[in-house]
Amino acid sequence: MSDLSKIPVTVITGFLGAGKTTLIRHLMLNPQGKRLAVLVNEFGTVGVDGDILKSCADENCPAENIVELANGCICCTVADDFIPTIEALMALPQRPDHILIETSGLALPKPLLKAFDWPAIRSRITVDGVIALADAEAVAAGRFAPDVDAVQAQREADESIDHETPLSEVFEDQIACADIVLLSKADLAGDAGLAAARAVIEAEAPRKLPILPMEEGRIDPAVILGLGAAAEDDLAARPSHHDGHDDHEHDDFDTVVIDLPEVADPEALKAAIARLAREQNILRVKGYVAVTGKPMRLLVQAVGERVRAQFDRPWGETPRASKLVVIGEHDDVDPAAIRAVLVPETLGA
Repeated sequence: MSDLSKIPVTVITGFLGAGKTTLIRHLMLNPQGKRLAVLVNEFGTVGVDGDILKSCADENCPAENIVELANGCICCTVADDFIPTIEALMALPQRPDHILIETSGLALPKPLLKAFDWPAIRSRITVDGVIALADAEAVAAGRFAPDVDAVQAQREADESIDHETPLSEVFEDQIACADIVLLSKADLAGDAGLAAARAVIEAEAPRKLPILPMEEGRIDPAVILGLGAAAEDDLAARPSHHDGHDDHEHDDFDTVVIDLPEVADPEALKAAIARLAREQNILRVKGYVAVTGKPMRLLVQAVGERVRAQFDRPWGETPRASKLVVIGEHDDVDPAAIRAVLVPETLGA
């Protein structure tokens, strides 16, 4: 790559738990001869995704090429965080051939695309493409596609209902900004679920988009890298609910970090997390947990009632401390109520 050419950037967006980090891990393991750099934006002060990716660092994407920005949406902190970080990645001794940006699950991609027009970077970098991930099983279940008749009935019964829920707007903005949509967890959705999810996305998309199924983040990198979309110059074709506004708010969502004692029964913890989703409408839980008698840390990832946990590596020099990041809509996040579910005696408190 010539020093005068622009570095391509792929923006990977998608709702909470759609599989963005898993996809990036696959791309890091299959770099197609490219030297990669990764920028991860977390919603919350405890970084989990960046730590997972750093554990996969290798010569094609060394640890110094993986940067995490936590506790702030990069499209809201452009001058303070995003621009300096991009400049630092471009100034690495070995310049990356391609940069991957994983947005937070609550991020709207269009404001981020606008940041690429900043004078400090616009001549040196371009958005190769926007990849939106959607959980096929969730979309097929209609979680982000309200029934039109039901919504209309609500509007007729309650004059105060005049817009989509915040979750729907986030989902629709991510689809509208995409160059390719990947239906993750295709194996869980099945053929009928994939067909239903595809129909929902086709109805939401402002233009015809490639929609591809994906399992465990596995997809040919040649399909999603090297698109040459120059998305920063194509904003008019990517409508947003927030067009005409100078900024956007994340006040619809809250995050709380829960410190846990060592957990005696991981299955009880998983059941408690599922209970949070069922009873308190919690959207996402992720973090690391110390399990009594186990030298390995337990990585916990939950989307709604679907909870996955696995021992990923020894604690080593990392302090042996259990922390979970819990994310939900603003009115549903009650720290005391969440702690009451996650820290009962059955979990080793």
